[in-house]
Amino acid sequence: MSKKNTGLWVFLPLVGFVALALLLASGLGRNPEELPSALAGKPVPGFSKPSLITGDTLTEERLTGQWQLLNVWGTWCPTCYVEHPYLLELAQRGVPIVGMDYKDEDDKARDYLARYGNPFSEVIVDADGQLGLDLGVYGAPETFLINPRGEIVLRHVGELNQRAWDEKFAPVLRQAGNPLGGPS
Repeated sequence: MSKKNTGLWVFLPLVGFVALALLLASGLGRNPEELPSALAGKPVPGFSKPSLITGDTLTEERLTGQWQLLNVWGTWCPTCYVEHPYLLELAQRGVPIVGMDYKDEDDKARDYLARYGNPFSEVIVDADGQLGLDLGVYGAPETFLINPRGEIVLRHVGELNQRAWDEKFAPVLRQAGNPLGGPS
């Protein structure tokens, strides 16, 4: 190899480093909770899944008729344990919440709700993860705001807490004239 060709190879790692640095820098400043749903404004995908509570078959019709949350959770999810007291608080304030037990074991999920309290009016069992896949779920927890027509209005990835409620959910509910959004 000539000396001229060797000199070009010396710069290859530098070019690779710069390219990698630019790629990583492009992700800085992005909020990982801001993952828009491709389904925003569209109906919840059709499904037929068992209820963890009653064993009855649930369909997308369960997610119509009122403003409600669809909360994706699992006993295997550490952040779900952190989020759970806030879900109980929302339920006490009258916010309807349907849970979706995602890729979990039914007995563990029932034990979890018995031990920590049940904020859910219903729990959809998504043991195979298909409904989660149809919703574009990345993991748990994720929370969707569903309007009375059964359409997804917004999606929140990560822990649902007071800050997320005040910044994302309450303004949408207030704009819709729903008292669950709280005072203006």
